[in-house]
Order: sequence, then structure tokens, then C-alpha cells
Amino acid sequence: MSNYRTGRINGEILRELSEILRTVKDPRVAGAFISLTAVNCSADLKFAKVYYSVMGEHRKGDAQKGLEHSTGYIRSKLAGALNLRITPELKFIPDDSLRQGAHISSLMKEIEAELEEADRKEEEKADANQ
Repeated sequence: MSNYRTGRINGEILRELSEILRTVKDPRVAGAFISLTAVNCSADLKFAKVYYSVMGEHRKGDAQKGLEHSTGYIRSKLAGALNLRITPELKFIPDDSLRQGAHISSLMKEIEAELEEADRKEEEKADANQ
């Protein structure tokens, strides 16, 4: 299967899953703010990894359990929405890339501040020697 087709299918599954998650009645899913970040289907479309992030750390474990519990319902709705011969089995995986990106950004800011401090001290030292 071409990468273009796989990319289109991944995008379509992501779009449909975003709509389907709004209809899930499990309070662990409905009560949490879940954002789907990516879908990665296998080449034979039998399996799909669905990456998600949850706002609020205290609900992350509950959201995972709720998504796993609702997988059958979500998959049946997905089968009705998509015109695929095989509906992939869904595996929900927490995506920490947003948190990791924020952490990397804060580290970069700390390094920048340290470099500016070192430059300032070096300028003061040069001014004192003149």
C-alpha cells in the first residue's frame, strides 16, 4: 500500500475518531478533555495505534481505562463511518510529546539565560580590565 493512501486513511480515522469520542458515554472519557494527536495504521490495516493527550494529570489513568473499556463501541462506530474492508483493532497510547516539548523549551530558556549571564559577567570583567 502506498504511503499516500496510508496517510489518507490515518487522517480519516483520526477525524472520525474525534467525532466518535464525543458520543462515548463512559464518564472517564466524557469527563476528560481528550485530544487525539495521531493515528498510525499497520500496512494491512488490521491494527491502529491511536495517540492521545489528556488535559489534567489526575485523569490520565482514568482516561486510559475508559478508552480501553469503550474500544468495542468506538470500533463499531468507526466501522459504520468508514468504508473499509477491515476495521482496524484500536490501541490507545498516551502521547506525552506536548509535555516533553514544553520541558525541552524550558531547558532551552534556562540555557539561554545562563549564556546571557556568562556574557554579562565577561563584559563586566573586560570593562574592569580597561
